Amino acid sequence: MEKNGDNRKLRVCVATCNRADYSKLAPIMFGIKMEPEFFELDVVVLGSHLIDDYGNTYRMIEQDDFDINTRLHTIVRGEDEAAMVESVGLALVKLPDVLNRLKPDIMIVHGDRFDALALATSAALMNIRILHIEGGEVSGTIDDSIRHAITKLAHYHVCCTRSAEQHLISMCEDHDRILLAGCPSYDKLLSAKNKDYMSIIRMWLGDDVKSKDYIVALQHPVTTDIKHSIKMFELTLDALISFNKRTLVLFPNIDAGSKEMVRVMRKKGIEHHPNFRAVKHVPFDQFIQLVAHAGCMIGNSSCGVREVGAFGTPVINLGTRQIGRETGENVLHVRDADTQDKILQALHLQFGKQYPCSKIYGDGNAVPRILKFLKSIDLQEPLQKKFCFPPVKENISQDIDHILETLSALAVDLGGTNLRVAIVSMKGEIVKKYTQFNPKTYEERINLILQMCVEAAAEAVKLNCRILGVGISTGGRVNPREGVVLHSTKLIQEWNSVDLRTPLSDTLHLPVWVDNDGNCAALAERKFGQGKGLENFVTLITGTGIGGGIIHQHELIHGSSFCAAELGHLVVSLDGPDCSCGSHGCIEAYASGMALQREAKKLHDEDLLLVEGMSVPKDEAVSAVHLIQAAKLGNVKAQSILRTAGTALGLGVVNILHTINPSLVILSGVLASHYIHIVKDVIRQQALSSVQDVDVVVSDLVDPALLGAASMVLDYTTRRIC
Repeated sequence: MEKNGDNRKLRVCVATCNRADYSKLAPIMFGIKMEPEFFELDVVVLGSHLIDDYGNTYRMIEQDDFDINTRLHTIVRGEDEAAMVESVGLALVKLPDVLNRLKPDIMIVHGDRFDALALATSAALMNIRILHIEGGEVSGTIDDSIRHAITKLAHYHVCCTRSAEQHLISMCEDHDRILLAGCPSYDKLLSAKNKDYMSIIRMWLGDDVKSKDYIVALQHPVTTDIKHSIKMFELTLDALISFNKRTLVLFPNIDAGSKEMVRVMRKKGIEHHPNFRAVKHVPFDQFIQLVAHAGCMIGNSSCGVREVGAFGTPVINLGTRQIGRETGENVLHVRDADTQDKILQALHLQFGKQYPCSKIYGDGNAVPRILKFLKSIDLQEPLQKKFCFPPVKENISQDIDHILETLSALAVDLGGTNLRVAIVSMKGEIVKKYTQFNPKTYEERINLILQMCVEAAAEAVKLNCRILGVGISTGGRVNPREGVVLHSTKLIQEWNSVDLRTPLSDTLHLPVWVDNDGNCAALAERKFGQGKGLENFVTLITGTGIGGGIIHQHELIHGSSFCAAELGHLVVSLDGPDCSCGSHGCIEAYASGMALQREAKKLHDEDLLLVEGMSVPKDEAVSAVHLIQAAKLGNVKAQSILRTAGTALGLGVVNILHTINPSLVILSGVLASHYIHIVKDVIRQQALSSVQDVDVVVSDLVDPALLGAASMVLDYTTRRIC
């Protein structure tokens, strides 16, 4: 294979300035090291890595078995604005000799630190190609200016989110030189299952600390408003003291103002307080476990709004330092953290919660994409940058893999008979579907769901589908906020008080949504079906049971106890047949597949079901299908039963029209086409004239439960990344 226009290896220089950027660069460095036939790696270490007060963190690079080619002492102490400027100047003086000696083909620079700006400036002026990691993001401080300055100096860009990609394009960067890869640190985060995490917690926080019962605090100065950020740090420590939970406090970074923040820590006795452990540095592998199992993380570090989302750990983001970052729902912002009470209230709100895993910043496959991108760089191309004026159109991708990649959801449908899992595209196309019989026991069912989802997620990679999350449709009453099945239908045994979100989220590292199958059918119609664009409509599912969903002002109605839209249990007769819910005369007792099967069996037992042209094999159970077949062949009694069932359903629809007054009623499910004309007749005869014009239609969706489950994922995640 040709490498970069000729047969020689690509010489890559990775420069790291501090513990934070190393956590992002290390996965790339490991990847480069694993392919010596393509790459030569040089490592340059500078900045706070080499300062004892900040933990001498260059040692972790050595422990990772990387050869450090060059150590540059570039930090001018003082921790104020002037010291930052002098440090940039010192780095600019020292770097040319290093770069002349190493002669890299490309330098990889990360992020938005003042040290990184010196690296990018030196490389650009010395005609060395620059690959910038994490460009295009917005945080809200001087870091934005530095980050965007590095973007203008860099020749190639690796960004983590779709919004960052669009920002780079809007900044007139050549979209052919931008790769949307995700954050490299997520490659490590999403494979960080350490069963021995308790030993790490005990090592850093003490033997008496339990998982989810401690706090990680990491707060840095805001260089554009140092005085306020120091005051905010003081309030944070006061709130943590009052909250009275064991807390791991990491020292701030080397930015201007950090010395004053350390003085605040010492003034309050944090290093000797029994509830606090104050440390300069925690190795990244251990830090991952600490934040993954914390009851809460608090501060203003980018780690809180980016990496911690991978675990669903609650985060309190203080002040303006990360104000523009994209975040998962696990982040609570306290933008004006101007009182101890406000921060304390945030701690009470967040501590101990568990949120869905967020993959806004990556899916665990960033490094392979970056290595492929590096191999594609043609060193024969002109070094001079080209800017694109005017900005390119939205959603134009940067590499062929991303262009062809299909944003998709994993959809799960838990029926009374079958368990189905599907890969569903953004357009509502079912790319692939898997079906198994639904096991009878809880344990077998959970294991099968996990197994099928893992297999489908692996297959999605081969099909070039990027899975954004998992949506689950199930019978019964569901708490969608917690992802818990509260009470199931009788058809699904051992399925009460079941937390579906946690095991799936933990296994797949994906956000998970769960809802009732009737609600999912309504969501499917809203996104893909005849309810698209309508403000108010109702969906009725006619299948084994009768369910439904209500869309009001474009939103799904769940009700105060998640019991809204149990439309199958609207009572249409006081002396009607028994219903599975324990009542009498419900729509479901007349019009469901189970009800028709009951009536078909009665006719069959009385030898009144079969007509000429019909037969029921001895080994086949009588079902609703036979009743419908008999009615089509002229069986008067079967026709009467279907008419009664359709009338009951029609009366239910009339009640819905009088109660909710939707603009459309959609009948879904296998029995819908058999009931539609009877329902319309009942409306004409029984409904108020003001609602008789409301249209009733049969759904044209093939798999509304699967499509609805997928829509929960696609609607929510695309709101965050588009």
